[in-house]
Amino acid sequence: MKPDTIIRNIMTTDLVTVRPDQPVKFVQDLFRENDFHHLPVTMPGGQLAGIISKEDVFKLAYVLSLQTTGRTYSEKEYTALKAADIMTRYPVTLDPDDTVGLAADIFLANKFHALPIVEDNELIGLITTHDLLAFSFGEAEPAKTEAAFEE
Repeated sequence: MKPDTIIRNIMTTDLVTVRPDQPVKFVQDLFRENDFHHLPVTMPGGQLAGIISKEDVFKLAYVLSLQTTGRTYSEKEYTALKAADIMTRYPVTLDPDDTVGLAADIFLANKFHALPIVEDNELIGLITTHDLLAFSFGEAEPAKTEAAFEE
């Protein structure tokens, strides 16, 4: 892996986002229907408001099950909550011109799995630990092929 590669080259830009006022049930449905684990929360102008992980939704369901006595009450509580109620506010963000090495250091030091990429106060992408792994292994494969041809 080349740690000085800029994030812009490997970040995910085709993002699904939610607004802070959307119901948690909608967030849960998005996670259920898609193969991603992090959902940025944005304001109408594209400014990042927060981020929700699939684990946040699981924890919420678990906590509600412990705090309530019945399924009906839990469902009412669940449907009353909005994305803003469970999102991580002020997430650590990176600039698209920051390096892959910096992202890796932040992931390792904080046990994060996704970092929003913000430019001019607007969300433009997301980098995940999966992106770093794909980048690392994608680079390793051509090196093996070149070495095989040299022999």
